[in-house]
Amino acid sequence: MIVSADPDSAMKKRTPPAKSIPAADPRSAGALDLEDSELRALSSHASVESVPKHAVIVNEGDRSDSIFIILDGRVKVFLHNPDGREVILNVHGPGEYFGEMVIDEGPRSASVSTLEDSRFLVVAKDDFRKLLTANPGFALKLINRLMHRVRALTENIRSLALLDVYGRVARLLLELAKEQDGQLVVAEKLTQQDIADRVGASREMVSRIFKDLATGGYITIENKRISINRDLPEHW
Repeated sequence: MIVSADPDSAMKKRTPPAKSIPAADPRSAGALDLEDSELRALSSHASVESVPKHAVIVNEGDRSDSIFIILDGRVKVFLHNPDGREVILNVHGPGEYFGEMVIDEGPRSASVSTLEDSRFLVVAKDDFRKLLTANPGFALKLINRLMHRVRALTENIRSLALLDVYGRVARLLLELAKEQDGQLVVAEKLTQQDIADRVGASREMVSRIFKDLATGGYITIENKRISINRDLPEHW
């Protein structure tokens, strides 16, 4: 079920199946890299749903009944407690997927909401199982992606357990940064609260770290665009 801050905007718009899926970042653990034949098989069992910005697509604990492949837009995968504190586990964009818990019929392990207007290829549980059975190559590809995600989660646990807040912030910046004109740039526009939610820290702590990094000339921030000017210090 999709829940939105604006009830009137929570309606899902269904359109015909997609003809193509955008290429995901090859570094992403959520990239399926579908072949044309796999896409045709997937599309024949799927519908396309359009969802507005800031809508909750699935809630932690919900019954797993479908898998989602992102055609356009971005989503965040997150956990939250009754007090409203939130930890972002990941952010996915076009060509990536979520909802793989549908395979074992277990409850959703996290919540997912849109960061911007988005479109999804949605495959129901039974249809997805038939697809895996009929397309062993696709099944192996999905298993490979799941293994990547397990490794990524292991690294996140290692980061939370063994790194201090500065170490987690530095690791996140380096993971997100891409080279542009000879300089490392975090293309995604992030607020300090966004970063705090991703590394499991307070916004105030992240603010102090960013202030020191900027003062030392390690980073430059303009219009929420972060540029890494030189190697980040090992310790803060």
